[in-house]
Amino acid sequence: MKKQTQNDLQRFLTMCLALTSERDREALLSAILDSAMDCAHSDAGTLYLLEDDGLHFCRMVTRSQGVRQGGHDAPITLPPVPLEEKYVAAWVALHNEAINVSDVHTDTHFDFTGSLRYDAMTGYCTQSMLVVPMSNDKGELIGVTQLINAKDAQGVTIPFDTSVELLVSALSSLSAISITNMRYSEQITTLLDSLVRTLSTAIDERSHYNANHTRNMVRVGEHFLDWLDKTGNPRRFDENKRRAFLMSVWLHDVGKLAVPLEVMDKDSRLGPRIDRIRARFRAVNLLDRIARLEGRIDEDELARRAAENADALAFIERINRFGFLPDADFERVDELAKRTFLDENGVEQPLLTEDECVCLHIRKGTLTDAERGVMQSHVVVTGRILSQMTFPKIYAQVPVWAAAHHELLNGAGYPNHRTADEIPFEVRLLTILDIFDALTAHDRPYKPPMSLEKALGILHIMAEKEGSIDPALLAEFEESKAWEGVI
Repeated sequence: MKKQTQNDLQRFLTMCLALTSERDREALLSAILDSAMDCAHSDAGTLYLLEDDGLHFCRMVTRSQGVRQGGHDAPITLPPVPLEEKYVAAWVALHNEAINVSDVHTDTHFDFTGSLRYDAMTGYCTQSMLVVPMSNDKGELIGVTQLINAKDAQGVTIPFDTSVELLVSALSSLSAISITNMRYSEQITTLLDSLVRTLSTAIDERSHYNANHTRNMVRVGEHFLDWLDKTGNPRRFDENKRRAFLMSVWLHDVGKLAVPLEVMDKDSRLGPRIDRIRARFRAVNLLDRIARLEGRIDEDELARRAAENADALAFIERINRFGFLPDADFERVDELAKRTFLDENGVEQPLLTEDECVCLHIRKGTLTDAERGVMQSHVVVTGRILSQMTFPKIYAQVPVWAAAHHELLNGAGYPNHRTADEIPFEVRLLTILDIFDALTAHDRPYKPPMSLEKALGILHIMAEKEGSIDPALLAEFEESKAWEGVI
């Protein structure tokens, strides 16, 4: 007898350890009922979870009939048990006390018509019943465990022994704590996710295109991870790594909160400077007209200057948005940089300021070297912001991945010029997602969208000729067609 007691205790402790180590919610709920049934040697059982409108059926098991309901694969459609004292499970929930019924057929305290009606439909015979509250360490009721038909060694239905009540109650309490902790974990995760999306929304408020960029990257990233999983790729992510990676995507551009909008949304070489240049040319033309009225120049000279100014301004307007500047345009800018005019006070002024000339000397794109430095600093700011946050263990790599998305395998990236052996798979994927969306985006103020074929062609050049991105990963990305439904 003593050996049997030790075996029961060891089995009970094993159940407790299994419950506390379970991380999957659906598996945990099934394990709670199975453990309670094993502990009490019962044939059937029901697990209820408390909601505002009553006790909801969560799991139903009848081992002798091979019945197992509940969870994603076999949802229970029965209505919840109202919190009325005539129902035994509801009474237990309301009073937070266990009830042990020897035979439901002779019991006069509770309404068992529901159980008996179920028996009539299934051919089962409910007899003994042990109903135990599931309360956590704060005394909060989480649900109710209802065990049906205790069995002796010969499989005969017997009443539940009172000594079992303590074990089942302890197990139910531990189960309630496990469910509560899991809910806390889910709430913290939800809170963290909402904060991350709030940061992205803050970027959206400043620059609409950048939040589209982030959301598009997340969607394409999700599709690619789904493809890795579906194809059984050895590099597929488990759930924790998937969540961490997608969080790094959400946060990779958070440093752009510190980038001035006149840099981040600069849609031309000159940006707002073009308005000052236009105003200056208007002023020069007015001053020439005054010179004509005062007799300092004649009509032919006025016309020549007006035509020259119109041609110069048209040239500036053209190259302000022109994609790539050839050497001839550079030389024309240098010529204009030497031109001067006399202001209303007779003081000689440059037709173009030094700052404007620097902008018009941009070979490709819209940013000067100084502005590009400001723009590139966003990855440093991203790392600085995220390093101040305390991430749960599963998200420990998020700041590292997010702040490295502009590093390239050939060492030509920034800010730390890391090389291939220093760049993990997650960062390589993040980089491809970032470049792909930048190339194909339809809402960038400074560039037209690029076709899918051309974008992939540029990525192939980067992978195969420059060695800046992972060619094997790019091949998988292209095979996955993860962009479908996004771009």
